[in-house]
Amino acid sequence: MNYEQDLRIDETALDVEWLDQAMLFMRYARHAAEARKTFDETKQELDIVRAEIDKDIRENPDKYGLEKVTEGAIQSTLLTNKKYWAANQKVLDAKYEFDMASNAVSAFNMRKEALENLVKLNGQQYFAGPQVPRDLYEQRQLRQKDMNSRIGEKMKRTK
Repeated sequence: MNYEQDLRIDETALDVEWLDQAMLFMRYARHAAEARKTFDETKQELDIVRAEIDKDIRENPDKYGLEKVTEGAIQSTLLTNKKYWAANQKVLDAKYEFDMASNAVSAFNMRKEALENLVKLNGQQYFAGPQVPRDLYEQRQLRQKDMNSRIGEKMKRTK
């Protein structure tokens, strides 16, 4: 997904922008929901890794170089475990993606407000000048083709 490009508004095509606003918003809202799900799943995986390592430390303290098993020693050993760090990094990455997706949804709300204000300005002849009628169907088809192409590229990169 290309947040910056999809958020741009073509002030010479406000009608097309409005026609696409709901679809774009829903696409990004769905992406945010999927990112939230991924974030929750990676947090759950981290909890499982933490529990497994905690259990292993308690059952095999010699393996970890512990003479005495205390909560502080377990916690310190856990935090230095490579498997724990890898799982924690996945959580951090998923949280970043979720935060970015959530911010994009907020930005699309701002885009809606910007479109509303641009339409008001247009109604007040702010953008007055000669205009040639255009084919809205053709404009939407071109835009949809471009969006589908970008989504396809994103899907290829994430595989």
